[in-house]
Amino acid sequence: MLGFEDSGNLLRLLNGGEEQTVEDIVSEFNSIFRQSQYFNACTALEYLITEEKVLSPTQRLIAFAIIQQAYASQQPSSNPFISRLVDAASDDAAEKYERAFVLQLLGFTGGNNIELLKQSAADYIKNFDLSPHFLSPFNIQSFPQREQLQQQYCGKGHPEPFKCLFKDNSVKNVVPDPDVPHGCNSNSSEFDAQPGVASKIGSGNRDETVSGLLSSFSLEGLGPQWIRPFPPRLPVMDGELLWLNPDMNHELLWDYGMCADTSRGAAVRDLIAKALKNPLVPVQQEQVLVELANDPKLVYHCGLTPKKLPELVENNPMIAVEVLIKLVNSPEISDSCEYGDESSFHGSRK
Repeated sequence: MLGFEDSGNLLRLLNGGEEQTVEDIVSEFNSIFRQSQYFNACTALEYLITEEKVLSPTQRLIAFAIIQQAYASQQPSSNPFISRLVDAASDDAAEKYERAFVLQLLGFTGGNNIELLKQSAADYIKNFDLSPHFLSPFNIQSFPQREQLQQQYCGKGHPEPFKCLFKDNSVKNVVPDPDVPHGCNSNSSEFDAQPGVASKIGSGNRDETVSGLLSSFSLEGLGPQWIRPFPPRLPVMDGELLWLNPDMNHELLWDYGMCADTSRGAAVRDLIAKALKNPLVPVQQEQVLVELANDPKLVYHCGLTPKKLPELVENNPMIAVEVLIKLVNSPEISDSCEYGDESSFHGSRK
């Protein structure tokens, strides 16, 4: 709701209806509250208007005037509280001067409401006469119906209020009776009428009650909570992607091949490259055979391919035989035999 300072300012404006004109009170409201605060202030006034006993007759008129004048520069249908004003103007149980006051604020009588704002709320109630406002010169014999006012002012942007089962069954807040002093029980014997003794009914502090409602209370009540169990998870259909929540607790894995000595493989690759072009000297040929014997997998990393095998057979047949022995149990043996022609193998036997 409103803060303590704003609640005090709003209450002071409501109490000014006895002496100040409505126009002066509305002007003071516009100077105290920023335009961004209009909605909160008018919402608080709407709460107070809901309870008929909270505000005095003059305070109610001031509240209606502030709610209407705060959005007077806009179309009536743009006023967020236009439905509340229409309800007040069409309430058969309300006082006739209150209904007439709201109708004049809305401009229903066709005249200008400047004269209405030039007088105080107390003077309006004191001098109120139904016939000048509605019997002439507009020939209105009775107050308008709610449907008529809704069609004229609400427009399509304000439909009928939504009837909520939860709200209708909510527990209403207890509003203290402003006519009873704080802390007293109105049903006690001390409030019984006694001859020669002034009644305590009506001696309560109305301003204290209104200030408390503005600053800390709400008239909406306590509604039942909307509680229901969580819906079950739908079954996963075939071909449907699953939503995965991967575990981000990664573990470090050691690379055992890091910093490994590759110099031996490099030397064999260099010798194989020379063996494809020219015969190797016995020392180099012995080095290749020893390295292949120590590491049988080295044959896969020495740079030798099936296409190069015929060249190795022609220039270094002993190394070629050792390579084929290493590849005898591997899938590469078939590819190697395809590129080794008969003349090459016969030449190696010579």
